[in-house]
Amino acid sequence: MKLTSYTNYALRSMQLAAIKAPALIRVDDVVAIHKLSRPHVVKIVHELGKANYLQTVRGRNGGFRLSRPATDITVGEVVRTTEGPLDVVECFNPDKNSCPLIGICTLSRKIREATKAFMDVLDGLTIADISANRDQLLERIAPLELASTPEAKQ
Repeated sequence: MKLTSYTNYALRSMQLAAIKAPALIRVDDVVAIHKLSRPHVVKIVHELGKANYLQTVRGRNGGFRLSRPATDITVGEVVRTTEGPLDVVECFNPDKNSCPLIGICTLSRKIREATKAFMDVLDGLTIADISANRDQLLERIAPLELASTPEAKQ
C-alpha cells in the first residue's frame, strides 16, 4: 500500500494541530516544519476545512485548528477523504476493469482482503494516537519553527 504525499501532509497538518491545540496553526508553520510548498499546504488545509476536519480562521492572526477532538477523528476516515477509493488493482474499479478473471481470481480477493486489513488498522488509529508523544514531537520541531521566524531569517 502506498498513500499519496497529499494524504501524508494532510495527516501531518492535523497532527500539528493536535499537538499545538488549542492554538491556531499557521500554514507557514506547516511549510517550515515539513519543507513543503505553500500552495500545496493551502490546498490541503482548505480541503480539510471543507471536510470539517479543520476549523479555519481567516485574516492576519488566522490559521487552523482541529474542528473536533483529536480522539474523534480516525486516520482511516482522513485517508478515505484524501485518497478516495483505494483501487489497489484495476479490477477493484468496475468502470476501469478489463480483467477477464473478475470474480474467480484469488489474487484479487487477497489484495482486497489486505486492503481491508490495512484500513482496519488505520480506522483504529486516531489523530490523538499519532499525537500522543506530544513532548517529543514538540521538541523535534522546535528548531524548525525557530528557523522560520522573521528574526532568524535576518
